[in-house]
Amino acid sequence: MASRAPRPERREEPLSRERIVEAAIELLDTAGEGGLTFRALADRLATGPGAIYWHIAGKDELLTAATDAVVARALTPDPAGTQPQEAIRALALGVFDAMDAHPWIGTQLARAPAQSPLLRVFEGIGCQVQALGVPHAAQFTAASALLNYILGVGGQNAANARGHRPDTSRAEFLDTVSASWANLDPDEFAFTRSVAGQLRDHDDRAEFVAGIDLILTGITAHTG
Repeated sequence: MASRAPRPERREEPLSRERIVEAAIELLDTAGEGGLTFRALADRLATGPGAIYWHIAGKDELLTAATDAVVARALTPDPAGTQPQEAIRALALGVFDAMDAHPWIGTQLARAPAQSPLLRVFEGIGCQVQALGVPHAAQFTAASALLNYILGVGGQNAANARGHRPDTSRAEFLDTVSASWANLDPDEFAFTRSVAGQLRDHDDRAEFVAGIDLILTGITAHTG
C-alpha cells in the first residue's frame, strides 16, 4: 500500500490578510501572475483555500493588494526640506526599482488606472508638481507626463531584464545588441549606428534619471 505524502506542517501564527499578501508577492516574484493560484497560495501558507477566501475575495483583489503593498514600500516619505525636483527623482527611482525587483507590478499598474496602487504614485507626483509652482491648468499634463515616463521606462527595463537568456549576463546581452546596431544599414539607420557604443556602456538607472530631469526641465521652464 502506497504511503501518503506528508502534508505541510501548519503554521501556528494566525492567518491574516497581510500574511496572504506577502505570500502572494513571493509567488508572483517566482512564478508570475500565471503561477498565482489560491491552491498554490494555500500550499505556501499551509492552509486551505477557504481560509484565504475569508480574507481575500478573489484573484483580482489579491493582485491589487499585492501591488499596493509593493508600491507603498517604494514610496518612502521624503525628509523635511526635500526640494520638489529631488522628491520626484526619489519617487521615480523607488517605482523603477520596485518594477525591476517585481516585474509583474508594471502590468498591474497599467491594467487598473483607477485603483489605489497607481493613484498612490500619481498623487505623489502631483503633490510635487504643485510644489514646483506649475499652474493649475498644466498640472494634470505635467503629472501625467512624468507618470507615463516612469511606467513606460520602468516596465521596459523590467521586460528587458527578463528578455535575455538566464545564462547570459546583462553586459553580454548589451554587447550582442550593440554589435547588431553597429552593423545596421548606414543609410537607413545612421543615428542608431552612431549610438551603438552608448547602448553597450549605459547605466539603466542613470539614463532613467536623466530622462526625468529632461521632463522636469521642460516643466519648470513653463512655471512662474
